[in-house]
Amino acid sequence: MRTRSGSLYLGGRDQAPVAGHKRKRSPAAAAGRVKRQAGGPDYLDGIPDDLVLSILSKLAATASSPADLLSVHLTCKRLNGLGRQDMVFAKASPASLAVKAAAWSEPVQRYLKRCADAGNLEACYILGMIRFYCLGSRSGGAALLAKAAVGGHSAALYSLAVIQFNGSGGAKSDRDLRAGAALCARSAALGHVDALRELGHCLQDGYGVRRDPAEGRRLLVAANARELSLALAAAATAASATHSFASSLPLGAVAAGVGAGGCPLLSDFGWSLPETEPHTANQFMSDWWASRGVQASFKKPAPGAEATGDGDGELRLCSHLRCGRKETRRHEFRRCSVCGAANYCSRACQALDWKRAHKAQCVPMDRWLLAAAGDNNNAAAQ
Repeated sequence: MRTRSGSLYLGGRDQAPVAGHKRKRSPAAAAGRVKRQAGGPDYLDGIPDDLVLSILSKLAATASSPADLLSVHLTCKRLNGLGRQDMVFAKASPASLAVKAAAWSEPVQRYLKRCADAGNLEACYILGMIRFYCLGSRSGGAALLAKAAVGGHSAALYSLAVIQFNGSGGAKSDRDLRAGAALCARSAALGHVDALRELGHCLQDGYGVRRDPAEGRRLLVAANARELSLALAAAATAASATHSFASSLPLGAVAAGVGAGGCPLLSDFGWSLPETEPHTANQFMSDWWASRGVQASFKKPAPGAEATGDGDGELRLCSHLRCGRKETRRHEFRRCSVCGAANYCSRACQALDWKRAHKAQCVPMDRWLLAAAGDNNNAAAQ
């Protein structure tokens, strides 16, 4: 008996192989091979489409990355077809929409657009911010932000308020302070911390609304209470995995204003809370401009530039590092009234950056002017 390689088996169990003969298969092995070729029953075909769609929607809502959602399309033809339904893309989780600036491409934009067209408010907000501030598509970005805002997305409402306050995408005369304050109030009613803080400062300063310092102070307290509750909730979630709530957030250190592992004072009243991760859209914009060599720098203006209104001609980033917004026209963002070096898209970003870093950096303008005059006198004397 010969094998396929040509070796020869002798008769019996201990016979040597003989060239030129094939080994015969047993009847049981042949029957198993026929069964494997024919294939067993496909239980997926017996599940109704609506039940499969419900399962895929649950998967999309709990996906931890875009790959978790898109890998379903590679499973089989049926899941590929059902996975492209609007019901699935509308339920895509925020984690599955967390695109990176380094991986930005046309397929990524089509994926976000597909989710936005399906009615996913988070996708509308992320793609709207990217288009408005990064890709320069002002009308398309604003339309997506408006779609998310109509659906009750608090971050989209606040972003539209910032656009109205600054007149972003248009001229300085296009600013609408009353509309910005109304959008900010709507976002604050939904519990958005930055909107609460922004509206509180607006009420204290009479910016776009009637001045009411007491109500503004109350909103600032509410913003800090909301911020603290979110930090405690995040710490409790982390503690459920580590079984150590005290190690996740040292409450004693927080109450004392020390706050291990966090930035110095993320609130207005002395609390030191762990610095939260920025939103996906803000992180994308920060990484986008950083990859193009644009940084939110602390740069003092040239002597006389503040008085004449002439700057370096460059569009500036918001000095709050976790914001990522960039001017759409020159001198759109407000400067720090003390040093004139930091630029902020909103009062909320200014308040956060003051507690975070700018308090140690801010130097009055007159000191810079005196230092510049002293340098000029020394140069003339030499």
